Formats: sequence, structure tokens, C-alpha cells
Amino acid sequence: MMSLSFCSLIAKPCSMINGSNRKPCCGRTRFGVIIRSEVNVAPKQRGIPQLSKQGVPLAVQEVVHRQSQIINHCSKPRPLFEPTFLYDAYEMCRNICAEYAKTFYLGTLLMTEERQKAIWAIYVWCRRTDELVDGPNAGYMSSSVLDRWEDRLHDIFNGQPYDMLDAALTDTVSKFPLDIKPFKDMIQGMRMDTRKARYNNFQELYLYCYYVAGTVGLMTVPIMGIAQESVIPVQSVYDAALYLGVGNQLTNILRDVGEDALRGRVYLPQDELAQFGLCDKDVFSRNVSERWRKFMKYQITRARFYFNRAEEGVSQLQKASRWPVWSSLILYRKILDAIEDNDYDNLTKRAYVGRAKKFLTLPLAYTRSLSNHKTKFRSLTRPI
Repeated sequence: MMSLSFCSLIAKPCSMINGSNRKPCCGRTRFGVIIRSEVNVAPKQRGIPQLSKQGVPLAVQEVVHRQSQIINHCSKPRPLFEPTFLYDAYEMCRNICAEYAKTFYLGTLLMTEERQKAIWAIYVWCRRTDELVDGPNAGYMSSSVLDRWEDRLHDIFNGQPYDMLDAALTDTVSKFPLDIKPFKDMIQGMRMDTRKARYNNFQELYLYCYYVAGTVGLMTVPIMGIAQESVIPVQSVYDAALYLGVGNQLTNILRDVGEDALRGRVYLPQDELAQFGLCDKDVFSRNVSERWRKFMKYQITRARFYFNRAEEGVSQLQKASRWPVWSSLILYRKILDAIEDNDYDNLTKRAYVGRAKKFLTLPLAYTRSLSNHKTKFRSLTRPI
């Protein structure tokens, strides 16, 4: 259950590589690639501690290490697509992002052209991945479908895209230091969605949030780039990106409690429900009791905690990349505000931020993106 579900995406098979007479993509040429991202690598002697929150170890260290190795060795092959084919592939990604993530899309327009295209390509792959589980054909979902999708992911990273949208991501991974692990982890999150409809505690839920949303942060940090003047270790920036993803997913869960219940899913920690004298029956009965309100206040406080932790890392990104990230952070905080404005009724109502309010976040986010690295903005969070 992600925020990235939408109508089916169909792309043309990929067969247009430069000089190939429209032969399949497997006829690519391998050669070195100049990496254009600006990720600063933490000094080796300092080390990068493994991230562990709420008892759930996550190998962010592994991703940072691998992606830094890609920078150092420039080892990725770069397939030669025909320019018009590649242009059309990225245009498809741009159009999808503009249609389904309008506020975020506008924020990407300040980025350099290459970063724009890379973010659009990653965004589309994530949406297509989510579509397998939550789309109109989800009823035909099986483990073999996700296995085949993972095989396609390996093909993308090996320079053998299946269709135009895959080709855009293939081109992106050849230009930026992207490791395959966060992408594979997201697919693992989809597997969890097919097997699991309850979460015993927050440790389990946190892991799920990492798989389906925290991974997006790990994918995009190399694209966004870290500012040369950054004052914190690179690991801290990755941690902050993970926190933002987890905060976003926790917000999605709180917003969609009623809708998920209609599908028999409860993405709320079972032990915490019990602590507040609640259970699944209270969710399915759609009864907004005083116990429920207290429970929701607790859950909203946690989501805000992760947004607060994400702020420091956002301020360390390349200045031109901060706007869309701040837009996302502010917008998701407003969703939490909307749940409160609905008197914590997320069982019969869906909290949303209207179009006017969404566009009003843009200038605020832009102002934040220009601010000093050390500035804190706790005023963005409502008093608890």
C-alpha cells in the first residue's frame, strides 16, 4: 500500500539503440561512464554506523558504500540509445510525473535537465512497481509476477531494458551512482503486501515503511546531490532521506485507514491498538471514539518525529534539488494537519490537501530551499 498507485502504464518495447538497426537492447556496447552526480563520500576512517531504529536494522551503510564505489570506479556500462528514442522515453516519464504528482513535478523544474529526467524515470518505475499490487490488475497478482519484475530490474541495470520506460531508467543508472539494492527492496515491500495484512508491532511496520517508501530516499539522494558545503556526514543525509520516506508512508497509512479497512488491511501496530483499548473490530466498525482519537494523536506525533528528523538532511542537498523535497515534506505535514482538522476521523473521511493549498506550499518550500543549512523550521509543525 503506497501513495503511488494509479492507472496502468503501457510502454513500447525497447528496440532502438543507436546503430543497431532496431535490434533488441541486448546488442548494447559496454564502456565506462562519467558520473555526473555530486555525492560526497565520508572519510573511510570515520566509518558509517548501521542504521537501526526501533530495533530494526537496515543496511543503509551497504547502499552508501556501494554507491560510493560506483562513483570511484565508474564501472557501469552505458548503452547507446538512439537520441530520439531516449528523448521520447524521458518525455513519457515527464508526462506521467506531471499528471500524477503535480506539486512534486513543479519542484523538479529547478533541477538541472539530467537530474530532472533521472527523478522522473525513478518516479515512474516506483509507480509501476506499486501498480503490480494496488493497480486494476492486482487481482491477478502472484509471486511469479514480482519475480519476473525483479528479473526485468536486473535487465535494466545490465543495460537490457524491455520497453521505453525501462530504457529511461537504464540510461539513468548509467549516469548516476545508483545501486540496485533499494530497488530490489521496494519489490520486497510489494511481496509483503501480498502476504501480510497485519503488523504486530511498530518494528514490523517500520520495516515495511522502509521497503515501500524509505527506499525511494536511498534511490534519489545520488540524483539530488549533496551540497559541497554540507556540514554533516553523507550517512546522515541518507538517514534523513530514509526518515522522510518513512514519515511519508506513515502519513499515507494514517490517511488511508478507512480505505485499507475496506480491503481487509490494517496497517497499524496491533500491540499499540491494544494499549489504547482498541482492536481490528474498532477499525472495521468505523467508530471514531475518544480512544481512537488518543491513538491517532500518538500515531501523528510519531510521523511528525520522522519529518523533523528529515529536515537536517534536506538542507544538505544541492540547493537546486531542495525545492521538490521541501514541497513533499510540507505537503505531507499538511495531510497530518488535515486528519486533526477532521477530528481524527480517518475511518469515514479521507484527509486531503486541496489544490489551492498544494500550490501555496510551493513558495514556502522554495523559501526553505534557499535557507541556511543550520536553520531549523519547527514552526512548520503544529504544537502537540
